Amino acid sequence: MPASKVNLLSFNIMDYFKHQTAIIDEGAKIGKGTKIWHWVHICGGAEIGANCVFGQNVFVSNKVKIGNGVKVQNNVSIYDNITLEDNVFCGPSMVFTNVINPRSHIERKDEYRDTLVKQGVTFGANCTVICGVTVGEYAFIGAGAVVTKDVKPHALIVGVPGRQTGWVSHAGEILGEDLICQREKRKYKITPDQQLVEA
Repeated sequence: MPASKVNLLSFNIMDYFKHQTAIIDEGAKIGKGTKIWHWVHICGGAEIGANCVFGQNVFVSNKVKIGNGVKVQNNVSIYDNITLEDNVFCGPSMVFTNVINPRSHIERKDEYRDTLVKQGVTFGANCTVICGVTVGEYAFIGAGAVVTKDVKPHALIVGVPGRQTGWVSHAGEILGEDLICQREKRKYKITPDQQLVEA
C-alpha cells in the first residue's frame, strides 16, 4: 500500500496524524488535521487545536492549551501553565519556562507562573521566554532574544534582555516610518498610548 494511503488511513481513524515514534498519553485532546512528528511526547492533560504541526522532539506538558494552526519546530518544550493562542509559531529550540527561581532541591510546582502567548506571535530560533508574561498579538521575538516582561502587540523584540526596536505587521514584515506593510499594503498607526493599530 502506498505511503500516502497509509497516512490518509491514520487521519480517518484519529482525525490527526501521529508518527509511530510519538507518544500521546491517554486523555490528551488533539484537533483534526494536526500533525505530530518524530519523538514528540504529549501529556494526557494537554489541549491542542486543529491543524497544528509539532516537529521532532517536542514536549507538551499537562496544563497546556494550544489553539488552532500553531507550528512548533524541533526541540521545543511547552511546560505547564503555558497557553498559545491560534497561529503561534515557535522556532527551533526556543525555550519556555514556568518557574522564576528554580532549585533542584526545592519543590516549586505550586509556584508556576502563567505565560500567555496571544494570536499570531512568532518566536525566533533559540529565543527564551521567562515565565509570567503576556506576549501580545502578532509580536515578533527575534532569534536568541530573551523576553523578561510583557510584550506589546506587533512589537519587534531583539536582544538580551529583550527590548523593542520596532513594529511588525500581521504578515511579519518590519514596518518602516510610513507604517505600511510592504507585503499586504495594510496601513497602521501608533496610538497616543504607544500601541500599533490598523489605520
